[in-house]
Amino acid sequence: MSRWRPPGEKSTALITRAGHDRLKAELDDLWRVKRPEVVKALAAAAAEGDRSENAEYTYRKKQLGEIDRRVRYLSKRLQALRVVDDAPTDREAVFFGAEVEVENVANGEIATYRIVGPDETDAQRGWISIDAPLARAMLKKRVDDEFEAQLPGGAVRFAIVGVRYAGG
Repeated sequence: MSRWRPPGEKSTALITRAGHDRLKAELDDLWRVKRPEVVKALAAAAAEGDRSENAEYTYRKKQLGEIDRRVRYLSKRLQALRVVDDAPTDREAVFFGAEVEVENVANGEIATYRIVGPDETDAQRGWISIDAPLARAMLKKRVDDEFEAQLPGGAVRFAIVGVRYAGG
């Protein structure tokens, strides 16, 4: 069995300023703090002798590989991302960065979602990727517009209740 995996779907290369700053801080922390600590611990473990039975060496080698993979991903991703700082001129419609209040037409439940880049999603906070089916379905809609989204449980009908952008 080979280790080859097909490449993942291309995600939208948009991010908010706060999300970009978080990714840069993570990269900086990994490169300047965590990686040197792991390299130092790896060197100490390697100095203990027989590496084939040295659990500390094996663990640190794996940890270093994970850090290097994440550093490589973040370095490439940060170059490809486009930071969206400003709210759109039409603040009544749903676009990237919007906080959208929607009502499930069938049961009347109201939920609030913020449309963010794929690298900054957070389900607990209601931050959904612009690539998510729900976000795609609500783009360019306005208050009182109804739309249908294909969710994992099937098609669901929603109505836009409110649209807000940060700073206004």
